[in-house]
Amino acid sequence: MRNEMNLQFSALSQNESFARVTVAAFITQLDPTLDELTEIKTVVSEAVTNAIIHGYENNSSGIVYISVVLEDQTVTLTIRDEGIGIADLNEAMQPLYTSKPDLERSGMGFTIMENFMDHCEVVSTVNVGTTITVKKYLSNSNALCN
Repeated sequence: MRNEMNLQFSALSQNESFARVTVAAFITQLDPTLDELTEIKTVVSEAVTNAIIHGYENNSSGIVYISVVLEDQTVTLTIRDEGIGIADLNEAMQPLYTSKPDLERSGMGFTIMENFMDHCEVVSTVNVGTTITVKKYLSNSNALCN
């Protein structure tokens, strides 16, 4: 069975926790382990924070888009912005790289996403935006409730 949720909200830092909790509430129907739930929530936080701080450069008029698809025991998340994009994606994905050292950013967002998820793809175009698609295969054998 397939189930899908779409969410969009203003690029405000206070909406990061809203996104994290909303996504977590939606995926609980698959009965993830506590570790899986924590990892997914962390990835949502990282991706949304990147969209707000880097994609929109803290311009609250931007919109962050999240799509969550549940199918069998797979969670597919897509987090998208229409911000400034990433000029050098290879550089941006290096551990500890940050384009905003003055904001004391750790530069570990993409590394965390890659380590916590089973699949991670980042597509970005300058002045168009960035789309992050991640997948997590859950270990629980329970299927969606009908």
